[in-house]
Amino acid sequence: MAQKLSEHSFIVVVPAAGVGKRMKANCPKQYLTINGKSILAHTVDRLLSHPLIEKVILSLGEDDQYFAESELAQRDDIIRVDGGKERVDSVLNGLRAINAGEHPWVLVHDAARPCVQLSDIDRLISQCIENDSGGLLATPVRDTMKRGKKDNKNISTVDSTVEREQLWHALTPQLYKTEQLVNAIESALAKKIAITDESSAIEQAGLMSLLISASHENIKITHPDDLVLAEFILNKQKSQTMITQQYKEQS
Repeated sequence: MAQKLSEHSFIVVVPAAGVGKRMKANCPKQYLTINGKSILAHTVDRLLSHPLIEKVILSLGEDDQYFAESELAQRDDIIRVDGGKERVDSVLNGLRAINAGEHPWVLVHDAARPCVQLSDIDRLISQCIENDSGGLLATPVRDTMKRGKKDNKNISTVDSTVEREQLWHALTPQLYKTEQLVNAIESALAKKIAITDESSAIEQAGLMSLLISASHENIKITHPDDLVLAEFILNKQKSQTMITQQYKEQS
C-alpha cells in the first residue's frame, strides 16, 4: 500500500467564498484569527503539512479584500480561483483548474475546519485508493435524533425519534476521482438538484462513497462559540505533537 500511495500526489480544493453570517463578525469567518493566525491559514497549513498534498486551490469571492494582504498570498503552493454563488459553484470552479490527467484524485475540504488530523487524511487516502472508490471523513451519530415539526404558531415540536444506527455526520476532506466528481456535480446542477457536499453529488450519480470514521475534533467553525473550541483543540493538538516529538528524540 505504501508503494502505491507514493505514486500519488494530491490537490485540495478549499471553497472559501462565503461570508459566514452566523459568526456575526466584521469580516468573513475564514479571516478571523486564532493565536494570531487566520482560520484559513491554519487550515491551509494543516493540509500542506501532509506529505502527499502538493497544492491547495482556494476558491475565493471575487470581492475578497483580505486574501491579498494575508500570509497566504505569495505562496507557490496555493492557487487562487474565483468562487461562486454557492459552495458547490466554488468547488466546481476549483475542480476545473485541475489537470485530471496529472491529478486523477482530488480532495475537497472546508475552509473552516482547521483541526483536521493528518492521521485521518492518511486513512481517507489509503482506504479510497485501496478500494478504488471515493469517500469522506465522517463521525457516527452519538446522540438520540429527533425529527421535528412546526405547528400553526411556528413552534417546533417532536414528530418522531429517528433511529441513529447507520447515521453519520459528514465531515471533510472528501476524496473522489477528479473527472468523476466534476461530471457528478455538473449533472446534478443541470438537473437543479441541491448539492450540499461532494458526497451528495456522487450519491445522485449512483456511485459509491466510503465512510471513513474520523476524530470528533474535526469541527467546522460556524458560530462564535466554535472559535473558542477550535482554539482549545488546536492548542491541545500542538501540545500533543510537541510531546510526541520530545518522546521520539529521547528514544
